[in-house]
Amino acid sequence: MTEPFPSPAWLVGCGNMAGAMVEGWRAGGIDLAGVTVIRPSGTPVEGVSTRTDYPDEVPRFVMLGFKPQLLDEVAPSLAPHIVGETILVSMLAGVTAATLSDRFPDALAIVRIMPNLPVAQVQGVIGLFAEQANDAERTIVQQTMSWLGMIAWCDDEAMLAAIGVVAASGPAYVARFAAALAHGGEALGLRPGLANSIAVQTLVGTGAMVAATGSDMAELSRRVASSKATTEQGLAVLDAEDGLQPLIDRMLAAAIRRGEELAAAARAN
Repeated sequence: MTEPFPSPAWLVGCGNMAGAMVEGWRAGGIDLAGVTVIRPSGTPVEGVSTRTDYPDEVPRFVMLGFKPQLLDEVAPSLAPHIVGETILVSMLAGVTAATLSDRFPDALAIVRIMPNLPVAQVQGVIGLFAEQANDAERTIVQQTMSWLGMIAWCDDEAMLAAIGVVAASGPAYVARFAAALAHGGEALGLRPGLANSIAVQTLVGTGAMVAATGSDMAELSRRVASSKATTEQGLAVLDAEDGLQPLIDRMLAAAIRRGEELAAAARAN
């Protein structure tokens, strides 16, 4: 049975992440007949109506999918359309609920979300945070996001930021690790295409196995690593004092710092 999207719904901006969400909703068979993408370029988005200006209607659901730096360019013309029955959903990294409330004071509810690109395959992770939404408003947003994968409601915006650097940024980090694994395979004599295919399939297969079995990551490592054998020696490098975990910690800290800078910039504007 086809699920209807809340309508009228506007997607204001449709960059990589918002486009991935549209792709995921379409893949999941969601009825997007009441959804309009609004983007200055007018470039069509497959499966939904696309236009350059705001429709002559009161939207029930508005999702902000443009670059955070454009908020003060977009808000003045959009705010008059965001009235008492409109739920505003924002994926603008670093733009706090307080900043959104200031720009859109008449919104029925404001919900911040932090999705990641696998939403396109309905395998995403989406963090959600709402400071003042009631249960009915939360349910509407929760349903639209749950069609795209796993959802996690956050107690505060710090938790949402953490989900952002782990899940939303995570595919980039995982891709880099897979690329490094493939490059290492090439250095050992594997053909480049074969090395890449092996690295990708190892990533996919490991994820599928963990999802299917619920295995603990440490237990999975122990199952693969026979005592005093090859894998154990490789893990010793990753587990060293200056190994993988300190590197990951520095990586996430750098991403968190940038998010704080973006939030400060949005408040200053």
